[in-house]
Amino acid sequence: MGAGPSTESERESLLVPSHAETITNSAPVNSRVYGRRWLVLTLFSLLALMQGMVWNFWGPIQNSAVHAFGFSKSDIAVLVLWGPVGFVPWLLFMWLMDKRGLRTSLLLSAFLMLLGAALRSVPLTEQPLRRWLIHGGQLLNGLAGPTIMSAGPFLSTTWFAPDQRATATAVASLFSYLGGAASFIIGPLVVPAPNNTHTFTSTVSVGDENFIRERIQMVMYAELAAIAFLFVAVLIYFPDRPPVPPSVAAASQRLSYRSSICRLLSNVRFLMIALAYAVPTGVIAGWAGVLDMVLTPAKISQVDAGWIGFWSTVGGCVFGVAMARFADSIRGMLKLILVLMLAGASLSSTWFTLTCLSFTHLPSTAAILYTSCILVGIFINSSVPIFFELFIETVYPVPEGITCGLVTFLGNLVTGLLLFFLTFYCTDLSWLNWCLTGSCLFSLVLILFFRESYDRLYLDVFVSV
Repeated sequence: MGAGPSTESERESLLVPSHAETITNSAPVNSRVYGRRWLVLTLFSLLALMQGMVWNFWGPIQNSAVHAFGFSKSDIAVLVLWGPVGFVPWLLFMWLMDKRGLRTSLLLSAFLMLLGAALRSVPLTEQPLRRWLIHGGQLLNGLAGPTIMSAGPFLSTTWFAPDQRATATAVASLFSYLGGAASFIIGPLVVPAPNNTHTFTSTVSVGDENFIRERIQMVMYAELAAIAFLFVAVLIYFPDRPPVPPSVAAASQRLSYRSSICRLLSNVRFLMIALAYAVPTGVIAGWAGVLDMVLTPAKISQVDAGWIGFWSTVGGCVFGVAMARFADSIRGMLKLILVLMLAGASLSSTWFTLTCLSFTHLPSTAAILYTSCILVGIFINSSVPIFFELFIETVYPVPEGITCGLVTFLGNLVTGLLLFFLTFYCTDLSWLNWCLTGSCLFSLVLILFFRESYDRLYLDVFVSV
C-alpha cells in the first residue's frame, strides 16, 4: 500500500475481482450479527454521555462557581480546557486500542473517569486545595476522551452490519455531545444562580454560598455514582468482538499501527477532510463550553444560555442520527450530506454573529438568538458521524480507531488553542463568534474541493456479491 491518496493501484490488492474471488472461493467469510450488540453500544454510549457531562459541568454554572468557589473566568476556561489537554497522549490510547482491543481501552477510560469524579467530589473546606482536586478530576476525565470520542466507528464496524454502521457510529459518537447538552440543563436547574435569574427553591436565598456549594456537591456525587455503576457494568460484560464478524470489512486484515500513522499523515485527501472536521467542531466545542459568557453581553441569563446550549446539542444529536440512518439507506452520498450541513452552519453562524453586533442594526431578540444558536449546533454536531464514516471510507484499510483518534485529536487541539487564547482575551468575546463563522466557511470550501471514495463499502458490496 502506498502512503498517498487512494488510487486504483492502491486498492488493487484488496478489491480487484481476482482477489475477491480468491477470498470467496478459498476462505469464505460467514457474517452474522448478534442481539448483544445493542447492549455493547448502550454501555459505550452511556459512558460517553457521562464523560461529556463531566467535561461540560462548569461552563453552564460558571456564575455559581465564581460565587461559591471564587473561580475567575480564566479558571472556568481552564476547567473546560482540561478536556482537550487530555488528548495530548492520544497516540498511546490508540496504540492500546489497536493492540489490546476495545475492552481494555474502555476499562482504562472508565477507571480514569471514576478516579476523576471521585477526586473532584472530595468535600474539603480548604478552597485552594479543593480547587486543585477539581482541576485534577477534570484532567483525568479528559484523559478518557481519546477512547470515548474516537472508538465509536471501531465499535460499529466490529459489531454492526454495513446497513447499520453509520447509525451505530452516530449513536456512539454523539452521546458525548448529548452529555454536554445534559449539563446545560442539570447544572442550571439544580444549582441556583447568584444573579437572581433562577432559584431552585423560593425558601433559600440564591446568594447563600453554602447552599450553592451544596448543590454543586450534590450533582458531583450523582455523577460519581453513575460512573461507578457503568464501570462495574463494563467490568462484568463488555467483549472485544463478536464470535463471528458482521461483515467482510470487519473480518479483513488492517494495516499495522506504524503503517497506519504514516499513511494518514501523508494522505493529502485525508488531511483535507480532517481539517474540514477539526476546525468547526473544535471551535464550536470551545464556544459552547463558555456559551454563558458569550451570551452574557446580550443579557441572556445563565438558565436561558443553558437551554440554548441544550437544544442546539440535542438537535444536532437527533438530526445526526437521522442523517446517519439516511446515509445507511442511500450509500455513497456522504459528501453531498456534508456540503448541505456545512452550508447551513455557515449561514446560521453568520446570522448569529451579525445579530450580536450593535452596529448592524439587525433585530436582536431572545427568539433570534435561540434560533441561530440552535441551528449552528444542529448543523455542526450532526456532521460528526458523517465525517467519521467518510474518514474510514477514504483511508481504508487503516483501523477505524486510529483514523478517528487522529481527527478527534486535531479537533481537540483546535479547542485547546481557542480556550488558551480565551484565558487572555476574556473581556470581549465577539472575536469568538467570528471564529465560529470563519471555521464553518473554511470547512465548506474544503469539502467542496474534496474527491470522495468508498473503499470499505466497495469491499463489502463486491465481496458479498
